[in-house]
Order: sequence, then structure tokens, then C-alpha cells
Amino acid sequence: MSVTTSHAAAPAPLPPRAGTRIRLANVTKDYGLAVPAVDDVSLTIEPGEFMTLLGPSGSGKTTTLNLIAGFETLTAGTISLNGADVSELPSHKRNLGMLFQNYALFPHMTVAQNVAYPLRERKLPKADITRKVAEVLDLVQLTGRDGHFPAQLSGGQQQRVALARAIVFGPKALLLDEPLGALDRNLRATLQLEIRRIHREVGSTFVFVTHDQEEAMNLSDRIALFNNGRIEQVGTPEALYQSPETLFTARFLGDSNVFELSRVAEGTGTWEDQTWPVDSRTVSPRVGAGGRSALVVRPEDVRLVAGDGVVPPGATSVPATIRDIEYMGAYRTAVLSLGRGNAVGRARLDATESKLGIGQPVLAWWLVERQRIVAA
Repeated sequence: MSVTTSHAAAPAPLPPRAGTRIRLANVTKDYGLAVPAVDDVSLTIEPGEFMTLLGPSGSGKTTTLNLIAGFETLTAGTISLNGADVSELPSHKRNLGMLFQNYALFPHMTVAQNVAYPLRERKLPKADITRKVAEVLDLVQLTGRDGHFPAQLSGGQQQRVALARAIVFGPKALLLDEPLGALDRNLRATLQLEIRRIHREVGSTFVFVTHDQEEAMNLSDRIALFNNGRIEQVGTPEALYQSPETLFTARFLGDSNVFELSRVAEGTGTWEDQTWPVDSRTVSPRVGAGGRSALVVRPEDVRLVAGDGVVPPGATSVPATIRDIEYMGAYRTAVLSLGRGNAVGRARLDATESKLGIGQPVLAWWLVERQRIVAA
């Protein structure tokens, strides 16, 4: 059978960005504890953007979302929606949709009645309510379930109902507070795809809170990484992963091999008794003169060779011993003891390294352009 090749048609362009610009200027929330829950946070979320507030428990991300929603009052700073200051506006007048982890569905109402609730509160005509409910149930792929009660639905279906209710009235933005936290891994992955699809179709601004790094990487246009009430770094998932500015960012987003440097100067960095080349293009702007710094390199960028192997010219290398090998399904990871101090490191193994074994001395090496010098 012959195959005729032709140029594929260009994909249809995405609809223009709609939604709301959300701007936080020097936002603080202080409960009178040792440190503020949110400490002088400034952030601009662009119209139609999918922004994720990521961080460990207690880092300030959920409090920030509640300040945007109007569920918490500001200690200082301002919040504006499309340039209008809403800092003193109560939550019900901000016209924002909210999606929670616990669904918050009315158990005595059907799917259609749950979804229609915000429309009835806004006193829309019955015909408009019926039409909008049908449209949004089609969007979340629940057509035909309108007469079911929440107890008759799976957890994933209930979350779709909650999502439909949160967007049916056309809110200025949708705020999502760890909405997938109660679901199992496979269902979470499915609903991540659905949330991303719905975001693209609706074109609205989404602000998503999670502590799950993988979830943030999969969903976001940009991520604001929180640490102790402040934003540690803002950027695309690729930027935060490939170009972390601080050790906290490097460690929180994925695995990193970390070498705390005793000195960085004149194109070199010193770790233990080794001096390694440093490319100025890989040095974080947060690294200051005299400040603590670390060299970080991702496990997938580290290669291993046996003691008699050859390291490419100009590459950085360190003696290591394989202390364990972890089977990860699609790949294996070698757990390493690095240098004199036996620092723990990791390298992802590919097919060419399949003969390496536990207890074997090796050289771990990587290309200089794949490392990153960060503020520690």
C-alpha cells in the first residue's frame, strides 16, 4: 500500500484570551503569629492565564487564594480585578467562581439543580437557566446525568458537577483550592486533562492551588512557588525546573543533586577539594557576592561511567559509588554516594548503563551547561 504525504493543515488557533487580570500589590495577611501567613506578596495574573500557587503546607498559597476570593481580609496591600480595587469588596460581589476539594454539593439537589443554583441566586429567567445548564454539562461531559443526585455519582463525576457549577455563571475568574486532592492518582490524571481542556475552551483566568509539583507542572501556564508566606519564584514550569533561582526551588520541583559550594569566582566553583568550571549563563541572578550558593544538576543530566570509562572533555565529574538502584518502571535510578562526604545523589540510568551494579565505583559526570548555580 502506498502512502501519499502532504503538508498537514495548520491547527486552528486558540480563542483569544478572555478572563480577568488579577493583581496583588504588597499583599499581607498577619494573624499575629511569629511570621505573617502572607508576607508582602506582589503578583500579576494575566487574563486567561492558568496560574498555579504551589508550595508546601503553611507556605501561604491557600491564604492568598482566600484573600483573592474575599474570604479573608487584608492586613495590608491591595487586590484588583481588571484594574478595579476590590480589597474592601465582600466575596459575593467579586463575581469569582470557587472550586473546593470537598465538592460542597447539595446532596438533596440533582445535578441540574446544583449547577443551576448560582443562576437562580442571580434570578436569571428559567429559559436561560435551562440553556446554560445544558451547555455547561456538555462542556464537562455530564450530559444525561442532570437528573442524578450526588450520591449516585463517582467522586470524579461529583467534581465535574462542582466545576460546572463554578463556571456556569461566567465568573471573572475561577479559583480552585486543591480540587483534586481527594481523588486517586489515575482519576486525578484524567481530571487534570479535563481541567486543562475546559480552561482552553472557556478562556477564563484560572488560579489553582496545590502542593503537588507534578500537578502544577502539568497544568500551569505559570507557577508562583510559595515559601514561608513569600513568593520564592514565578515562571513557566520549564523555567522553574530548568532555571531555578534558589535551592528551595530546585529541591521542591523535582529531584536535584546538590553540591553546596565553598567558593564561586572567576568562572569556577569549589566543592570539597574539587574545582569545577562555571558558565556565567547558568548562574542565578539571586547569587550574590559572599552569599551561600550551590551547584544543582538534575538526575536525568547525570551520566555514569565505570572507573576505566572516559568522561568527555570539559565535562564536570565527581567520584561516586552506587549505593542502590531504584526501579521506576519506565527507567531506573541509581542512588549514589558522592565525593568524600558521601553526599546522596541520583542519576537516571539508560540502556547503555544497564551493566552498572550496586557497590560499583563510578564517575558521575554532566555537561557544564546542564548545571545551575543557585542561591542557597
